[in-house]
Amino acid sequence: MARTTFTAEVLTPEGEVFNDEVEMVSTRTTVGSIGILANHQPLLGMLEPTELRLYKSESDIVSLAQGEGYVQVADGRVLILVEEAVDPSSLDVSSLREKLQTAERELEQAEDGSEAARVAARDKRRWEAFLRLTEGDGH
Repeated sequence: MARTTFTAEVLTPEGEVFNDEVEMVSTRTTVGSIGILANHQPLLGMLEPTELRLYKSESDIVSLAQGEGYVQVADGRVLILVEEAVDPSSLDVSSLREKLQTAERELEQAEDGSEAARVAARDKRRWEAFLRLTEGDGH
């Protein structure tokens, strides 16, 4: 059954990654997974690293590895502002493992409660989520 479509836009610091009509957006906020359909109530939420799924139709799904950021639902559209949004097939497992090890080292060396510790913890969550995607675990 076809659903009503709405505009979904994904932006990163490098620019626009996606801008098209979709039937549903599936992502993860800090309070859990969320599916957004047309006419969703206005929403502003913080996003966790996960697999972002943009459903153009039931059989045409754009999947992106999403970094942390924000989702805004307003005026019948969804805006996703994230640090990173890349095709999971472009991710390299060995590179991700190296980035994860670096983040873990930085987290161990950082002073508790410091900005360095916060950044390292954020990076660790991102690389762990991206590794899960590349290894086929999805959500």
